[in-house]
Amino acid sequence: MKRIKYISPVLIILTALIGCKKIESLPDTPFIEFTSFIVFDTTDILGNTYKGGRLNFYFEDGDGDLGLKQPSSNYSDTSNLFFKLYKKTAGQFAEVPEDDFLNPSDYRIPFMDREGQNKILKGTITVSFLYIFYDVGDTDTVKYEFFVKDRALNTSNTDTTCEIPLSFNGIYTFEDSL
Repeated sequence: MKRIKYISPVLIILTALIGCKKIESLPDTPFIEFTSFIVFDTTDILGNTYKGGRLNFYFEDGDGDLGLKQPSSNYSDTSNLFFKLYKKTAGQFAEVPEDDFLNPSDYRIPFMDREGQNKILKGTITVSFLYIFYDVGDTDTVKYEFFVKDRALNTSNTDTTCEIPLSFNGIYTFEDSL
């Protein structure tokens, strides 16, 4: 019985020390980092074959205000993930014009929120692309520049993918291109 008397306070103190970790702190401005791009073949419900792509990138947001709610009639911001597409022609990359079929629209990252004191958001975001009008004869290598904005309109760093040869299925990272 005496042991229990001494063990209980020690357990309470240890639990309090473990539970009192310092809250991690990150800047309010979002940070993004390209991780990989996957090229694959896909088929629609009508049996048409297309090239597909899947961009994966890591993100951090210190104040946890990344993502937008579903737009309503009085809400004007519908995009918070922005892209520039570059095609490689004659060994040089050039930004594609806005009317290019491969040029991606801007995207909306869904609303994210965190309960509690620590509002930091970290994770991986995946964006899918379909290359319906892709023509191997035109170009086969692209790359993207992209950035995000949070609800406070803080703009992240701009990151760039590695070179992506659309004619070959596979996973592309910077490590593969070294």
